[in-house]
Order: sequence, then C-alpha cells, then structure tokens
Amino acid sequence: MAKLEEELKQTGAAQVTTFESGNEMAATAAAQINYHMMGYFPITPSTEVAQYLDQMKTRGQHNIKLVAADGEHGSAGICYGAAAAGARVVNATSSQGFLYMLEQLPVQSGTRFPMVMNLVTRAVSGPLDIRGDHSDLYYGLNTGWVILTASTPQAVYDMNIMALKIAEHSDVRLPVMVAYDGFYTSHQKRKVQYFADAETVRDFVGPNPNLNYPNITDFDRPVTVGAHMNGDDLTNNHAQLSKALKLSEGVYEQVAAEYAALSGREYPILDLYHMEDAEVAVFLLNSAAESAKDVADQLRTRGIKAGVIRPNIIRPFPAAQLREALRHVKALLVGERADSYGSDGGNLTHEIKAALQEDPLNQTIVLSRIFGLGGKDFYAEDAEAFFQLAIQAAEAERAEKPFDYYGINPGSPDKVMPQVMQPPRGNAYRTGLIQVTPDEATGKLKVKVPPLRSLTTKPRRLTPGHGACPGCGALSALELFFKGIEGDIVVLFQTGCVYVVTTGYPYTSHKQPMIHNLFQNGAATISGALEAYMEMKRRNEIEISDDPTFIMISGDGGMDIGMGSAIGAALRNHKLIMLEYDNEGYMNTGSQQSYSTPMGHMTSTSGVGKMQKGKQGHHKDTVQIMAACNIPYAFTAAESHPQDMLRKAAKAQWYANNVGTAYGKILCACPLNWKSEDRLGTSIVGAAVESCFFPLYEIEQGSTTITYNPEDKGKRIPAAEWLKLMGKTKHLLKEEATLAAFEQEIERRWTILKKKHEISEL
Repeated sequence: MAKLEEELKQTGAAQVTTFESGNEMAATAAAQINYHMMGYFPITPSTEVAQYLDQMKTRGQHNIKLVAADGEHGSAGICYGAAAAGARVVNATSSQGFLYMLEQLPVQSGTRFPMVMNLVTRAVSGPLDIRGDHSDLYYGLNTGWVILTASTPQAVYDMNIMALKIAEHSDVRLPVMVAYDGFYTSHQKRKVQYFADAETVRDFVGPNPNLNYPNITDFDRPVTVGAHMNGDDLTNNHAQLSKALKLSEGVYEQVAAEYAALSGREYPILDLYHMEDAEVAVFLLNSAAESAKDVADQLRTRGIKAGVIRPNIIRPFPAAQLREALRHVKALLVGERADSYGSDGGNLTHEIKAALQEDPLNQTIVLSRIFGLGGKDFYAEDAEAFFQLAIQAAEAERAEKPFDYYGINPGSPDKVMPQVMQPPRGNAYRTGLIQVTPDEATGKLKVKVPPLRSLTTKPRRLTPGHGACPGCGALSALELFFKGIEGDIVVLFQTGCVYVVTTGYPYTSHKQPMIHNLFQNGAATISGALEAYMEMKRRNEIEISDDPTFIMISGDGGMDIGMGSAIGAALRNHKLIMLEYDNEGYMNTGSQQSYSTPMGHMTSTSGVGKMQKGKQGHHKDTVQIMAACNIPYAFTAAESHPQDMLRKAAKAQWYANNVGTAYGKILCACPLNWKSEDRLGTSIVGAAVESCFFPLYEIEQGSTTITYNPEDKGKRIPAAEWLKLMGKTKHLLKEEATLAAFEQEIERRWTILKKKHEISEL
C-alpha cells in the first residue's frame, strides 16, 4: 500500500516545507535542475510554468534559456532542436497546444532524444473549455513517450526530477511526459516539500550524459538525424523504441527507489489503496483517485471491501501489476476523463480489459464510465456512486451497463432559452451615410463618412452584458470599426479575450453569425466559409439579396501563432477582412509576451528584475508583413482617432467586397495588464499615436499614405510621455540605454514610413 503524504517524514537531504501549486513545483524542479532550454508558448493552464521560471530568472535562480515560440508547434521544434544538440530540455503545454505539437512528438521519441514535458491536462476543443480533463493526455498514448501521472503538487515536483533521470537512462533514451490535472493540481496550493539545496537535485539527476550520445554538435563524429527510412528499417526502429519503452518500467522502479531513499516519498508503479483484500475497486487517474480514497475508507467502516487503484505511470502500461492487483477483485469501475469515441470505453478501459485477458484465472467485471469532462468537479458522492456501480455488478455477477457517461443531463424542450431580442440585419446596418467611390485618376478610394454621432443610431454588433474587463479597449474599438461597415457580416473570432467574454454558453453577445476557431487557423477557416458561400450562391442554392462581409478578428497574440494561416489567406487574396486588435500580449492567458510586445515592456514572461529588464527585442510590424503579400489594402487605426478608423473600415469593406484581402491593426488598451487606469485607455492609445510608436497610415494598392502626422500638427510627444502612463513601462524611464534603443527604433520606423509616404513607389 502506498504511503500517504502526511505519513511521510523527511529523510535524506534537507527539505523545505511550504504550500505551493503544481505549476509552481514543476517550475521549482526545472529551476533546480537548471535545464539548458525551454521553448514555450502560453496556453492555460500550463502557462504559469513559464511565468514562474521567468520570475525566478529575474532573481538569478537559474540560467535556463527561455524561448518564446510562435506557437506550440514551434515550441516543440525548439525543444527538439535543443535536445538534438545534446542539451537538457523542458517544456509545458495543455489541450489544443499539445495537439498542435503532436506531430513533433513521435519524431522526438523515434530519434531517441530525451526531454521532459509537463502536460497540464485540459479539455480539447470543440467547443472550447479551458478546464481540466484527460482528452489531451489520451492523444499522447501512442507517441512513444514515457508518461508519468502526478496526482498532487508534491508528485509534480518529485516526478519532474525523476523524469529526467529516466529519460536519460542508457536503457531508455526517450522523452518523458509528466501529466497532472489542470487547475486542480496545477493551481491549488497544497503542502509540499522541496530540497533546500538545488545541488541535491543536480547530484541526483547526475551530469548531462547527452553529449556522449549522437548529437548534432559533435563535429568529430558527425551524424545525420532523421534520415529517410524504408519499411524494413522503420520496423526495426520502432521495435527498438518499443523495447526501450518497455525497459523504462524497470528503470522507473529503480529511479523511484533511489528517490525514495533521498526524499522519503515513494511512487510505486501502482498506488494501491486498500487493495490487499478488495472485492470492489475503482481505477482513476490523478486527483480524482485522491477523492476516492476517503470514500473507500468510509465503505470499509460499513464492511465493504473497497479499494482504489491509481497508476503513477501509464506508458509503459502496467499490465502485469494490474493483473496481480485485480486477481481477487469481483468488479472494477474504470473512471476516465476522456472517451475513445465509438469504442464503448476510454483508452485505459480497453487496455485494462486486454491485460486481464492474459490472466485465465481473473473473473473481474470491468465497467467504464466517462466523467469529469471540461473540469466538471468530482466529489466524494461521485466516487461513492462509482463504488455503488461496482458493488451492484459484483452482486449481480454481471455489468448491466458496461459503458456509459456519468453526470449527463438530458436536454428538455421546455428548458430552451428564449431569444431575448430580434437580431437586426440587412438594412438595419445600412445607413447610406458612408460613401466609397473609386478615384480613377489615383487608383485609390474616396471615402466620405459622417460625424460619428450620425452613426449612433446604427445597431451595435455586440450586445451589452459581456464579460470584458473594465476599460477594455478591444470591445469599444471593434464596435467603432463596425460602425464603418455597412450591411450584414459573418465574423470569425480566433481564441482570445473578445471571443471568451462574448460567448459563454448558452449565451452569446453576437447579433450576427459568428464562428470561433483556434488561434492558429482563423484565416483559413473564414476563407473556407467565404468561398463555400460564394460557390453555393453561384449554384443558386442560397438566396441572399446583399452579400455579407466576411471578417476575421484576431488579437491577444493571435497574429503570432496564426501568422502562417493569415499569410496563406492573404496570398490567396480572398475577399475578406482580417482585423487584429493589438493589446501587445497574450492577455487571455495572463499577459505573456507576444511578438507584438514592444521592447522593454513588462509581461508575465518578460519580467523586470536585477537579471532582466522586460522583453528583449522589438515588436513585429505585422502591417508591413501583410502588405508584403501584395494585398490591396492594409492599415493601422486607433480609437483615439475615430473618423480615421471609420474611413479605413469603409475602405476595407470596399476592397474586401470588390478586390481581395484587407488587413488592419487596431491598437487597443488593456488596463488590467498594461497596469493603467481604466478610464485612460483612449488617452494612452492616443499618446502612442502622438509619439509615433503607433503611426496611423494605410497601404492602398501598394502605395503608403500617413493618415495622421503628429509632427505636422505640432503634437508629437517623446515616447517617455506615453510610457509613463502605464505601470508595465514605468521602469523604462529609469533604464536610459533601453529607452534610447526603443526611441531609436521608433524613429527608424517612422523615418522609413515618411519616405514611403513621400515616394509612392516605395
């Protein structure tokens, strides 16, 4: 029987007792190991691991090179490249991010390069749900990685240390995943112990052995990594991988025993609770098993021989240990937080059944229940319900319903929510006050827009009652932009703040058709919708008097991970608008740096301290990148200059409806993460414009025009006047060298822009 944490006493090296979360403990272990590299990309709920490591780095607690990737696929590539170079590598991800990097994972295991990855488990879309289940974890079962499962923050710390030693063992040489429950284990603080001296951890994992194996930095023994193989060679390769994965079971037991001697904490392959004489049992991963243990204790007081099985490792699958543990169990309920759709049970259910098939003496009845999806809480009464199902099967000597979902609520027509308003459409959004006409002489558009107050009667595209933060500039800026769009729209929102705060099921703030897709694929999705609409219309399968305008809304760093999709759509020149609300970071996941974050600005992954002073490197000029795709129209806009934005919205719509792709970037205040006053958002954005950090211009048919020049108006201000308005940048006022470099870059870009304005051929 596994020991409870409370029963363990400190042994071996000195340890510190504190209260921390799983993410904090993963970061602590990584810092103490002092990995060479971490390529990462923010996604809830794993993002904190990188954030904590960044904070530790500002204090000089480790020397890990933290590389902010363009997406999880990129982060996996960064990690693979570093591992191939012989470095020690760590990563953390969740959910869709894990799936986005999935194709990279078998490459890493197939070429036998060790690393450690924390998978902070979370529901896989769609629809989107950011809370924890195991639907992401199950996609990793066939990647060739060793998979450890950590049920507590203490286990997260311990297994992160053990994982590296397992990964680098000469019999294994495989990457290792440490999976723990999103938000429950990752964020809840529990009593934990960690080694007081990082050298204790480094002595345990030992010196880096990776340079003794083939790697791409060994010029005396040059190797080719990932050479194309034919079928015979690939079969041999996979057979060797399979053998190594099987050997990792014995290595795990060896490392776990060594770690127990050092720490006093034991992690057997199976955590067997009251299983010595159990007649009914539940099999659960991670945190749910801890809740079930209390129920097993209660059932024991009533004379019911109940037990709990929780694996600490699921790859390799502990088949032999399970056969032994279940030899005398009459009924086992396997609870899984993910389904293997259409197979009447989750993946682990089928693996348990397959394991028992090899034991002719075993008569255990196996039931499967899918539970806890999307982070649905698992309470003691739920665990008791699981035990009762097992008890009933044991008494009846059969499972009346071997497979089912647990905790579902059938729909009812009388509970359909009424529509609270008649959605406006068509002419309601067509004022006739905005006039756009081509100028044959210049090849550009002439636009006439009325005073903003004339458009106040035009309905909002979004209803009030959304969940945006006070002072959020994205919502108000989008509404202003929409004022310049006439008629119906079909809008796609990539994952981000505006999507999240306007679409909490079963409610929606959208008055017109809206679709969501993930960060990385919004432009492809909206282009597919547009082209399908046009083709169905061409075939006379749908009848709509006026064509709607198709618009993609990106933001919160979406033009990093979604850049490839956006460029693809632009090069295809679909008749649509791509609009980015730029709040200078990944705000929906907690204000991590993105490529739009300016140099020196503080985010949760570009901290300010004695070892670093905010983000390194300058921000990406997305408008210039998109314009280089030769789209007919690209622009910048700001809520501080509403007439300018209205004109550009009208132009963008005309080009999208008549020529091809239009792209725009709107600077939007984020008071929460800019650390500024809610009421000052428009003023701060205006100061960014007046400082020439965010110049207002357009690129129409390849010709650049500055639409507002603060120098001509005598209103230009130093960048410091803008920076002092935000808490995230006040430190720059004291960093003379960084501030000078930042101002120099602003001036360089502004000078180039003025030259392009003067010479249309540029």
